[in-house]
Amino acid sequence: MKFINRNQELAKLNQLWEQKKSQLVVMYGKRRVGKTELIKQFIKDGKGIYFLADKRTLRDQLLEFARVLGNYFDDEFVAKKGFDDWLEAFAYLKQKSKNKKIVVALDEYPYLVETDSATSSVFQKIWDEILKKTQIYLILCGSSIAMMESEVLSEKAPLYGRKTGLLMIESMNYLASRKFFPNTSFKKFMSFYSVAGGMPAYMQQFSQFNTLEKAIKTLCWDKQGLYHNEVSFALKQELRTPNNYFAILKAIAWGKTQTGEIASYSGLDPQLVNKYMDTLVNLQFVRREVPVTEDKPHKSRKGIYILTENFVRFWFQYVYAYTSDLEIGNFNQVSKRFKEYGNILEAIAYEDVARIHLKTLSTKLFPFERVGRYWDSKVEIDGVGFNKEEKKIVFMEAKWSNTKQDIRTLNKLRQKAKFVPWNINNRQEFFAIYSKSGFTKDLLELNAKKDNLFLVHQDKILK
Repeated sequence: MKFINRNQELAKLNQLWEQKKSQLVVMYGKRRVGKTELIKQFIKDGKGIYFLADKRTLRDQLLEFARVLGNYFDDEFVAKKGFDDWLEAFAYLKQKSKNKKIVVALDEYPYLVETDSATSSVFQKIWDEILKKTQIYLILCGSSIAMMESEVLSEKAPLYGRKTGLLMIESMNYLASRKFFPNTSFKKFMSFYSVAGGMPAYMQQFSQFNTLEKAIKTLCWDKQGLYHNEVSFALKQELRTPNNYFAILKAIAWGKTQTGEIASYSGLDPQLVNKYMDTLVNLQFVRREVPVTEDKPHKSRKGIYILTENFVRFWFQYVYAYTSDLEIGNFNQVSKRFKEYGNILEAIAYEDVARIHLKTLSTKLFPFERVGRYWDSKVEIDGVGFNKEEKKIVFMEAKWSNTKQDIRTLNKLRQKAKFVPWNINNRQEFFAIYSKSGFTKDLLELNAKKDNLFLVHQDKILK
């Protein structure tokens, strides 16, 4: 996979490398988010070894680890003999490293735990008795967020309190994602991004196709496609009984964002939905949002639930919903529907892109304390940013439409702004309009005259 971005994460790993002491770094994040590539980039100049765990027996895992270590230290005897247990393996590693810096990256650590439930207790002993006073840099990496938290991060975990570094690897925003499509127009990029989102593995695969529909047919609709069962597999990896979680995610994918709506759509009890929702938030499938002006977000009763990944929304609407057709290779109905309504996915994604881009306007406007969406019973506003000290606020509208935006769009935004009660009688207002297709002459002329108006064509500021 092409290595893109992750500069902050790589800098963190290198910063810990420069310290003359042992390290126990925990790295985790969802499947396909780029953890393995980050590790490989970190150790590419010979810093150490990489070991990918799997579902083989403990003996086979130890034999493979011995082979990797033997090859690294040019020790043919160990490579063939293997180790009896992990304690012996790391005692050998300590002896061979001779107190020199070396990285040992164990990828998919949860598989080791599945193979032997005592693994984390064993690694606690390894850290305390073998590695703690060396310069060995141990990375425990995993895609199962639930397992990494229960085995490494929670207070009840055997390794709790021993980590020296923690990296939660999240999906990329659109600015980083666009680097996977360097010679692509913004419109075409948005079509891919609305489906692949910010997951590096998805973008790497999608970027190899000339058109989005061809990518979708090959990777998602074909039952042998790489991502045909992607969401199903990811849920089953994290959850023992995923059926109710499927129902909740499906409801959110179809636009049900409040607990009551989700419960009604899924047929589940609202209290049960809240219980399951906490799990989905922890596993990063869902995030909870409140109006950006709320003083106490965690206590707000106005919270709604949003899918964290564009691909999950696409998968439920255009793969899961057509399971029967796709099973027999019939793409006609889903292809027809995607051609007619797929641009809705782009419009949803563009709102997120506009909110991210709006933050870049802070140098032209004012320092933002917070940026997000706003809604109440009367209005919805795509983006709002404010600064309490300076008493300044900006209102943003994002339009992914084939029509140029005119003064009516600005006037509607101004009217909606009146319903936002933040410092209503003592504030300086700014307005920003984002448009896929540009702006009419009269709005462009007004933009040239008004210091509090900013127009953005796709992702380019017009002044």
